[in-house]
Amino acid sequence: MDGGARLVTSIEAVESGLDGFGYIASRQIATAVFLAQRLNKPILVEGPAGVGKTELAKAAAQWLGLPLIRMQCYEGLDESKALYEWKYGKQLLYTQILKDKLAPMLGDSEGLEGALAKLHGVGDIFYSEQFLEPRPLLKALQQPHGAVLLVDEVDKADQEFEAFLLEVLSDFQVSIPELGTIVAPVPPLTILTSNNLRDLGDALKRRCLHLHIGFPEPKLEARILATRAPEAEEGLRRQLVAFVQALRGMELKKLPSVSETIDWARVLVLLHARELDSQIVRDTLNVLLKYEVDIAAVEPQLLAMVDKAKSDALTPNYGVPM
Repeated sequence: MDGGARLVTSIEAVESGLDGFGYIASRQIATAVFLAQRLNKPILVEGPAGVGKTELAKAAAQWLGLPLIRMQCYEGLDESKALYEWKYGKQLLYTQILKDKLAPMLGDSEGLEGALAKLHGVGDIFYSEQFLEPRPLLKALQQPHGAVLLVDEVDKADQEFEAFLLEVLSDFQVSIPELGTIVAPVPPLTILTSNNLRDLGDALKRRCLHLHIGFPEPKLEARILATRAPEAEEGLRRQLVAFVQALRGMELKKLPSVSETIDWARVLVLLHARELDSQIVRDTLNVLLKYEVDIAAVEPQLLAMVDKAKSDALTPNYGVPM
């Protein structure tokens, strides 16, 4: 690719490239990114909130040297908000400016048909590219050297919008009645994220490469912490990884995500913690758990869980980045 974008040469290059921008990718994630760029296919990334789906798009854009264009989905999102709108305010302003010139121009017209013929050319000007307001999808298609297009939380959008999105991503082109068809000079690397709030259509899933990002195993989570919270000592990182892994084995309303593990590590550093103890865990448990019912379920077991986490952290190679 030209324009400064990196050419993805191998899966290993993806792993090391993303690592260089603070994103620790599993082999599965790196493979999906490699194939997406080589095959010009979108990636549909599913998994619980906070496991790094959105961060993957951000890191990929930094590494590839491409602009990140994000479209946040929500219920009621329609084509005009996602694709383009006309700058009606600018059109109105220009109409006022030209108003004084219209009368002389139409003065020598012979009848209504003659006047309309003269106005036809002026009307076309108001529906040219200078009056077009591109929204995220069109912006991504217009980038001369490509882009990373993040369609975030696509499961929040309506099924009608999902069908429209499928049409755009099939050929990476759109038709604007007043301007014609706009084709992407370089198809964007497209990442769609879903928190599984609703089932997506089979047609969209067939069009995309599927990637599920779940909660990481201890060694991978320790690698992530070493990158995102390096100020935390290794022993503390091992202990908090062991504690979080134990929480994820419980029946909780919301399990702590990777982003919350990172936040907790930074909080413990701010509190000058060098190891876990039941008091500091109790004081900061709300960083990990967002529902009072979950905190109430964990508190009676807190002392035993902290002791077990400290014991697990002493096991050779537990949570040691490979």
